[in-house]
Order: sequence, then C-alpha cells, then structure tokens
Amino acid sequence: MTERSPFKELDGNDLKRIFGAGTVWLERNAPFINSLNVFPVPDGDTGTNMLLTMQTAMRQANANHSPNAGEISAAISHGALLGARGNSGVILSQILRGMARGMDKREKIDATLFAEALGEGARTAYKGVVKPVEGTILTVIREAADRAVLAAAQSDDVGYVLEKTVAAARSAVVRTPQLLPVLKEAGVVDAGGEGLALFLEGALKFLNGENLEIETIHGGAQNLEHLTREEGWGYDIQFHIHGSALAVEQIRETISAMGESALIVGDETLIKVHVHAPNPGDIIKYGAEQGALVNIIIENMQAQYVDFMAGHTADERVGAENLGAILPHAKIQVSPATEVQTGIATIAVAPGAGLREIFESIGVSAMVNGGPTMNPSAQDLLDAIERVAATEIILLPNDKNIILAANQAKELTSKRVHVIPTRTAPQGLAALLAFNYQADVETNLQIMSAAAKRLRTVEITRAVRAARVNNVQINEGQPIALLDGELIRAQDDLAALTMAALRDAGAADNEIITLYYGADVDMASAEQMRALAQREYPAQDIELHSGGQPLYPYIISIE
Repeated sequence: MTERSPFKELDGNDLKRIFGAGTVWLERNAPFINSLNVFPVPDGDTGTNMLLTMQTAMRQANANHSPNAGEISAAISHGALLGARGNSGVILSQILRGMARGMDKREKIDATLFAEALGEGARTAYKGVVKPVEGTILTVIREAADRAVLAAAQSDDVGYVLEKTVAAARSAVVRTPQLLPVLKEAGVVDAGGEGLALFLEGALKFLNGENLEIETIHGGAQNLEHLTREEGWGYDIQFHIHGSALAVEQIRETISAMGESALIVGDETLIKVHVHAPNPGDIIKYGAEQGALVNIIIENMQAQYVDFMAGHTADERVGAENLGAILPHAKIQVSPATEVQTGIATIAVAPGAGLREIFESIGVSAMVNGGPTMNPSAQDLLDAIERVAATEIILLPNDKNIILAANQAKELTSKRVHVIPTRTAPQGLAALLAFNYQADVETNLQIMSAAAKRLRTVEITRAVRAARVNNVQINEGQPIALLDGELIRAQDDLAALTMAALRDAGAADNEIITLYYGADVDMASAEQMRALAQREYPAQDIELHSGGQPLYPYIISIE
C-alpha cells in the first residue's frame, strides 16, 4: 500500500464515505460480534442491532446531497436515533448524536474538531444511560475520544487522529474483561465495545485506501465465505413473511442453504428474512410460497460497492417501504376501554402470536412485534405511539434490550410517553392487568410498576455455545434456565431443569404459576410440563398458554 496523503479536512461527502466504510466493516463482522454475548442464549444480536442502526443512519445520510459536514452529521444522527435497536444500537446512536452536536453548522471538519466531536459523543452516550457501567462500549468510546484529543494536538491529519483513536478503542476492548467480571468469567470481550472498535476500524481502512473485500480479521469465528470479485457481491435480500403455522425452522434451513450471512427469525405468524445471494429470484419465490411477503428490499451489493469505492453515495434500495416491526393494521387497534374511557393508551412489545393475543384480550391499545433477535427500532415504537389516538401513553417494552429504545422513542414524540421498564412479557402482562380505569396516569404508573416488580420470570432455552457464567458450567446445546434475566442453571433434562428453576424462584411460596410455551413446543408436550408442575406444586394454580415465542420453549411467571 502506498503512503497516503494527509486528510486536513473532511466535508459532508467525506463523512458519508468514512461512515459508510465503517458500516461495511461492521456488516462483515456482525456474526462475530453476535457471538460475544455473555450469556450463551440464542438471542445474541449486538452486531445485528448495531448494523441495522447504522444502515438506517446511512440511508438518511445518502438521501441528503449537501456537501456540508454539519448537515450530513445531523442526518446520520437522525437516522441512527430512529433506527436504534437494542442497548448497543441506542448507545451507538447517542455517540453519533453527540458527534453531530460537535459538528453542528460546520462546513468542513478538521482534526481538532473531529476529536472534539468524538469527545462530545462520549459525553452524550454516558448521559443517555441511567447507570453507566465501565467495561462496556461506554469505556471504549471514552478512552478512544480521549486519545483522539491527544492525537489532534500532535497532528492536523484526520487520518492520524483516527489511527490513534482505533488503537485506543482496540486497547480498551481488550481490557473490558478486567473491568467487568462477568466478561472475564465468560471468556469474552464486550460485544458493543468490539462493534464500535470495528466500526472505527472500517472508517480508518477506507482512509488508508485498504480493500474492504478482504476476509474479516475475525473470519474464523464467523465461518463466512465471501464472494470473489469475479463472482460479484450478489444481492442483499430482506423481507417479512406473514402467515399462520409458518414452519420457522424449515424456512430457516431452506433459505440459509440458498445464500449466505442468513438471519431468519420469527414465529408461526411473522418471519423476518435477511440473506445474501447471487440471485434473489428463487428466494423471493420460495418465501412467497410460504406466506404473504411484505417489506421487500433488494440491494445490489456489487453496485453499492462500486459506487462506494468511487465515492458515490446514492441509495440503491428498491422495493416496498420498510415498516419495521409494527404489526399489520388489524393488530394496531385502539381499545375503547382504555383510550376512550381514560384518555390513556397502552402499548406493549411481545415476541409471539399467543402472547400478543393475550395482551390484546386484556385491552392493550397497540402491539409491536419484538423480543429476542427481533428488537424493534425506536422508529417502530414511535410509529405505534403516533398511531394511537391518545396523547398520554404507557409503554411496556417487556425486554431488557428494548428499554433504551423505548426511552429514545419517548424523546422523539410530542406526546407524553411513560416507559415502565418491564424486562419480560409476563411482567408486562402483570402491569397491564393492574391498569385501573378509574385512576389517572400517575396512579397507574405506580400500581403497574409495583405489579411488574412483584412477579418473577423463569426463561428456558438452549445454550448456543459452551461457557461458564455465574459459576454454572454450560455445554453447547444444553438446556439452560434464567431467573429474572440471570442465568442460574444448566441441565441436560429440560423438564428437570424447569422444575429446579421453579424451586429457585420460590414457586412454593407463591399462588399462581403460568407457563407460556413457545413456537417449537407442541400442545401435548406443554400439557405434560403443566401436569409435572402441578404434581410438584399441588397447592398452586398452574396455568398454561400458548405464547408462540421463538427460541424459548418456556417462559414462566410466578406470582
């Protein structure tokens, strides 16, 4: 590689190119980032969430043709705020928000201003988290920004500043296990910090003139086989399948065999597909044979790459408008009991058809589809907020990875949105059941929050890799149990594991045990589990419902 010329200033088009390169490199490494999840649960999606956040950000940037750096930075920030998914995506969007503030009204960005913008990004990210934790993406952006400021005092070359920034980010990532014991025990670095370091690294590679087509530095962990230049990059294909009794596993297996970098998640009524393939026709045809296709997006990755390397930034997306994770119109409905009588709307997030039906049966105003591997974006939540008639809204995220996005959506609307930080669907149901039609919103917030806190949740799934977490040794594929989000047990016998987890949760000291069985569990097996629980706990009421959630055979509430 020949020595490059210094970059004294960056305009808006330069920002598009380097942020676009960071997004490309993030995509190349997203599977590896996903694999760094501390708990070996099948919903590790940090890389996916960060990538989707940046893709939305770049669509906003590419739609803006101004050469002004401040305007492009603002567009990137706005897109990231709307597209933010999961905790990592939301924090990344806050970093970009701070950077945009630091670049505001600037036609061009020099090395000093670039470093100062990174510092503002770090400060904004810290402010956006109620209880900042060191050893995470926050540590990485703070230490990287601090090093950038020192570098800018040494050189006016933006490339030099970015080089030192990446080195500091990489060093901070390596040290995250020393700052956060759970990472050290699990034998991984922080996934969000790794994602940020890779994003910055992609930007640096572009400035250095490196070829982003080469194998990823973490290719062994990803097991990806990228297309060669002669074969072309192929197409990025995305769509949703709506239907009934959709065979998720069969569809996942079939589509995965037709392409690469496949991400296929969902349940028996809605499946999200994202896959790369040389020819989209067969995949689209197969998807249409399974159910109704919506939100179809097809991107020519070869054309994108050629445009990218040539410095062009036109948005190549074609197809239907992406409506995100909002459910079909029939699912976005106003409940007269809540909105008309009280002037308060309730919105809940749930991952399965059965759980959504239960929420609807007790009067929720609107539902958003989401949960493990399907974190809705801030835009998805904002769409639901704007669709309900009421201006006073109670939002139940029902997943720890959706709470930050819910709070972000709250800031993007003129309506009064109150987020109750429910971490599981059963907590959300308990909160909704406690809703008092005679009370005002403040009283409801108190009683709904209290109801959610009284309930304990057991989640049963299978480990995606071997690990040691919370002093529990886990084998790949082994059933594991989480209690209120903390991994507590691993055991080969799923039924025995479930009963042991109920004992850990203090089921004998409570009155009601409710089992929600997942999309991959048949009714007969679920009935057997209910009967086993009834024998173990004869004095308790044991309820059984079809939750339809993916990846988790059982979600159980104890109250």
